[in-house]
Amino acid sequence: MSDDQTNPVKTADAAPDDTSKKPSIFTKPLFWIGFVVVVGVIVIGAVLYYLDARQYESTDDAFVDAHIVRISPTVAGTLKEVADVDNRHVEAGRLLAVISASGPEARMSEASANVKQAEAQFEQARAQVAAAQATRDQAAAQARAPLATAAKAQQDLARYEALRQIDPAAVAGQQLDAARATARSTAAEALAARQQIDSAAANIAVARRQVTAARAVIEARQAAVRQANVTLGDNRLTAPVSGQVVNRQVNLGSYVGPGTQLMAIIPDHIWVTANFKETQLQRMKIGQPVTIKVDAYPDVKFAGHVDSVQRGAGQAFALLPPQNATGNYVKVVQRVPVRIEFDVKPGSPDPRKYSIGPGMSVVPTVKVR
Repeated sequence: MSDDQTNPVKTADAAPDDTSKKPSIFTKPLFWIGFVVVVGVIVIGAVLYYLDARQYESTDDAFVDAHIVRISPTVAGTLKEVADVDNRHVEAGRLLAVISASGPEARMSEASANVKQAEAQFEQARAQVAAAQATRDQAAAQARAPLATAAKAQQDLARYEALRQIDPAAVAGQQLDAARATARSTAAEALAARQQIDSAAANIAVARRQVTAARAVIEARQAAVRQANVTLGDNRLTAPVSGQVVNRQVNLGSYVGPGTQLMAIIPDHIWVTANFKETQLQRMKIGQPVTIKVDAYPDVKFAGHVDSVQRGAGQAFALLPPQNATGNYVKVVQRVPVRIEFDVKPGSPDPRKYSIGPGMSVVPTVKVR
């Protein structure tokens, strides 16, 4: 093989040596300038993120909470009416269910009749008082003549006795005896008239006591009516608060007993219970603004504020609290419930217009600085 034929091969073999001798990228100034710029941007971004993040405390261990109202009867019976309000909003006082109540209705009718009877007895007692007063007035009128006669006879007897003391011959003994007899007779008649007046007055007092007793009977019967009305009202179940009816468990014709849960109401007032780590509470205070994100509505930011912080970790209220005095102990950061109230501000969404209820997961972010 000739030299001319071998030269191309040698030239090809020499090419990699030429590329390996190119200057390294690390020796170029532009690389280091770009590297410094990128590192600077990262550092500045990290510092800015830290300065912004340190102003907030957030947790995903949070959920919507409310005081759920459970509707239960206090009497037993069959449901003869159930409102069709499943998953609907009702106002306080709305009729939800009616229990068949033949017994309470009969007791109500009986109590009402007893009240009417007591009122009739009261009117009768008042009439007896009026009759007794008329009898006393009549006795007083009839007693005027005997009292006047007795007074005149007593005056005549006193005059005769005075004359006899002055002049025994001025008054005959027979005339004096007649005056004395007349005085005694009229005095007896006057005494009888007074007794009739006293008897009539006593009858008035008795009649008035009967009026008082009749009034007491009316009050007792009215109390029985109120009790029967309460018992009858127990058969009508109404909404104690405004909210949404959920978890209906009965139908028309179902037999229910005292304490049987018929349905539940989620009140309009809801809040967020957020379980923050105890290390996150250092700068958390009541009234601080909160941004609330509900998992069901990730694109909606609700406004709120810190309402209260529970004084004690959740484990302290567990059914079986931990006993750290025995066995090995491993320190675990505890969670403390924080209550966050929703705020309805201009420009912020109203949580009442969204399907938000107890148990739904949320992520609250509290601005602590």
